[in-house]
Amino acid sequence: MSSISKARLVAAGVASSVLLMLGSAGAADARPAADWQATAAASAPAYATWIADVTAITTPAAQYLEQRLGVPGGRPAIVLDIDNTSLETYYSGGLTTPAVKPVLALATLAKAKGTAVFFVSDRTELLRWPTEGNLKAVGYAFDGLYLRPLFNFDPVQANKTKARAAIEQAGYTIVANIGNNTTDLDGGHAERTFKLPDYGGTLS
Repeated sequence: MSSISKARLVAAGVASSVLLMLGSAGAADARPAADWQATAAASAPAYATWIADVTAITTPAAQYLEQRLGVPGGRPAIVLDIDNTSLETYYSGGLTTPAVKPVLALATLAKAKGTAVFFVSDRTELLRWPTEGNLKAVGYAFDGLYLRPLFNFDPVQANKTKARAAIEQAGYTIVANIGNNTTDLDGGHAERTFKLPDYGGTLS
């Protein structure tokens, strides 16, 4: 997703250090028609339902990666959003937030096949240290973390698109971009995109 729940940040005691900027896909889009996409939910579903909905997207994503990463050559990479994509921010917020297990499995699969893993988030640079620590503590191995620069007020999508472009300029081919918000995915610079549920912005 593209931003952190303000309520969760207050509970975590880090709200004063966060500069939240809310803003407004790849060549082929993987967005299966599901109930959570048809209508905006008034509130998030039960945790088990959310995980099931996430798994409904990560299963074909894993199948795609198995096939795509079997092609030799190049420097493949995947890009992951953080909040409510890679970490359970909404359901388990705190200074150390658990991994979203189906997404962790995707990242682990990618690394096992020699693929780079990058995180692109709208979290401010002020949160780099705790964010890196959290991601490592819950099992993510990654090659880079892109956050919102200090004193940057550009739209979320613009910053995330710039980050993916920078990854490509470093010589990588982004084979998959995974997030739960259109601002995570729109703007190109990825062969495939996979959108996780946000329930009409509830998991923002």
